Amino acid sequence: MTEAIRRQSGELEGAVLTALWAAGRPLTESEVRRSLPGGPARTTIATILSRLHDKGTVRRTRQGRGFAYSPAVEDSSALTAHRMHTELDRGEDRSGTLARFISRLSSDDEQLVRALLEPPAGRDQR
Repeated sequence: MTEAIRRQSGELEGAVLTALWAAGRPLTESEVRRSLPGGPARTTIATILSRLHDKGTVRRTRQGRGFAYSPAVEDSSALTAHRMHTELDRGEDRSGTLARFISRLSSDDEQLVRALLEPPAGRDQR
């Protein structure tokens, strides 16, 4: 498989998630397909939805003979966090992985992480 095909697949996954987020309700495979530009093949959309379901980023519920799909993550930030957790869970050395990740943060990102980890002022710190 070439890099261009993999990148295209990732872009299509993103487009499918964007369509599901925009809909605000579960969509069937055909509804997802109709919402995407370029008219991707039915089998392509079925494959993408199946992969997203396997990754835990979409939920599916039985609707007639098929399924309706809804996002399991709220937005693109939640999707990125989900991917980061998935990668972290795959590793054998969680502490080492986190240490290497943190050591490569920019100073701005390091300050942001520190701020996110600090308890809010005025909150009981027991």
